[in-house]
Amino acid sequence: MTSTRRLLSLTLAAALSLSTSALALAETVTGAWTHAFTMGDAAKYPADFKHFDYVNPDAPKAGTLRLGTRGAFDTFNPILPKGDPAAGLGLTYDTLMTPSLDENNTYYGHLAKELFIEPDYSAVTFRLDPDAKWHDGEKVTAADVVWTFEKMIELSPNQAQYYASVTNAEALTDGEVKFTFNEKNNRELPLILGQLLVLPQHWWEGTDAKGNKRDIGASTQEPPLGSGAYKLQSFDAGKTITYERVPDYWAATKPTELGQNNFDTLAYEYFLDESVWFEGFKGDQFDYWSEYSARRWATGFDFPAVEEGRVVLETFAQDYNASGAMTGFIPNLRRDKFQDEKVREALNYAFDFEELNRTVFFEQYDRINSYFFGLPFASKDLPQGEELEILESVKDLIPASVFTEVYTNPVAGDSQKLRGNLRTALGLLTEAGYTLQGNQLVDANGKQLEIELLMHQASLEPIAQNMITNLRQIGVAMTLRIVDTPQYINRLRSFDYDMIYTSWAQSFSPGNEQRFFFGTGSADAEGSQNYLGLADKGVDAIIEKLIAADDRATQEAASAALDRVLLHKHLVVPGYALQYSRTARWNRFSHPETLPEFSSGFPTIWWWDEEKATQTK
Repeated sequence: MTSTRRLLSLTLAAALSLSTSALALAETVTGAWTHAFTMGDAAKYPADFKHFDYVNPDAPKAGTLRLGTRGAFDTFNPILPKGDPAAGLGLTYDTLMTPSLDENNTYYGHLAKELFIEPDYSAVTFRLDPDAKWHDGEKVTAADVVWTFEKMIELSPNQAQYYASVTNAEALTDGEVKFTFNEKNNRELPLILGQLLVLPQHWWEGTDAKGNKRDIGASTQEPPLGSGAYKLQSFDAGKTITYERVPDYWAATKPTELGQNNFDTLAYEYFLDESVWFEGFKGDQFDYWSEYSARRWATGFDFPAVEEGRVVLETFAQDYNASGAMTGFIPNLRRDKFQDEKVREALNYAFDFEELNRTVFFEQYDRINSYFFGLPFASKDLPQGEELEILESVKDLIPASVFTEVYTNPVAGDSQKLRGNLRTALGLLTEAGYTLQGNQLVDANGKQLEIELLMHQASLEPIAQNMITNLRQIGVAMTLRIVDTPQYINRLRSFDYDMIYTSWAQSFSPGNEQRFFFGTGSADAEGSQNYLGLADKGVDAIIEKLIAADDRATQEAASAALDRVLLHKHLVVPGYALQYSRTARWNRFSHPETLPEFSSGFPTIWWWDEEKATQTK
């Protein structure tokens, strides 16, 4: 899903993650200053628009929204690649541009009032809003933008790779900053820079209340200085954080902000245990719950407050309208045991999704069959047209099966089908050089095939046990290791795992982020989202064709081609997904009657409803 400061319940690490997406391709304004960046048909809102259509411009500014989150936090430094940034930290900062939630892939000026894109997309210049200021009253300057950018790529290998196409960042004046690229006609690059979250250089290079010099390269628990709609009010280290709305926020009446950021305070409370976390919601310790467990959604909301209407259950398809994902069991190809494609394919035959859906998921989920699951350009049928042309251009580098077979997942759901699938899996493993000796599947040296599955969510244990139990029947020793969130993140960053269960979020318009997900250049970059460690010339070639696409049809064709090749390489055991979000809330809030097409807008465009709050108590 597209990363944005609007997703306030995410940590800033997620806001800075490389799930940022490319824009849909079409004509946009180049060679002139413009208030909006779109690669759709046209920006919906003109330069003099008053506010987004989906907001309530008269929404009251009042009340407290309490949010619960899992884990802990240890830093208020927003750009360090290590550590656990505080939840909601993005509330205190602004980005150069901000998205419209009722348009697909359209961004409007925020810190940057306008932008100028060179006709060949070789550079982009941002002109800052002269009203933009930090919470201490100092103006936001082009020097702040350049300093932030340079510190990000200096301190974070992730960011250095993601911004690898940027050869120069230059402050032309106090109010204009220019980014120059090492390639032309990459239409995503202006957006990537437009989503840059800007930090105050003068504050970070200054001293704290004790006279100690601050260090952007070190973790800190000093409340940060920002320019956003909220500032940090108070915290209890690792446990709670409270943000207060800035009364003189410089952008409060700007068209991109009117009717938004309506709560006086937002408070986050951390929980280490999931069951305690949910009981905290039921006990009215916080206000909003986003549900990811099918069992709990089906059976866990029968408490009195729901029956009395004081807790409201609601689903939002809007949250998934412009996003997709591949979620599944991801092997680490840096381990020799997963180099053979037959081993990877065999693992898929041991996953009985249909049984899980019936017994654990209450038939709520669909099996994922695409790296762009839920999006209209996911590969289907046999390739044809421009997709076929793209595949034929790299046919010597990709599996031959992409031209003759449609990818499908194995289907089980009963004991007979599962036995057949396990026989197929054992056959594939035998072809890969393994032998079943007694109850152990061993290699030529007599060593059993062992796989450690690394997880940090105990709620996913039934999914893991499905694989573990079935693989045991053919002699494979899979074990589950559940670690705490900080340890999981550290092991993820250093690729210290056999297998994980996670996902790649995909947008309506894939682009440069595919290099970071699947490109050779990211395979050994610490902290990258190339969880697989994939380094494949055929995949690289298709990614470059996708990035260079000069129209929407070519972009969709290249996306489908990439999807098809990844599927036929049997890199992942696909999992399952929903196409809507499941939420519960204490009934103290309201939202616009018509929500934007591509988001529920929570909590940015919601507001405190005094009448409901009185009734809910």
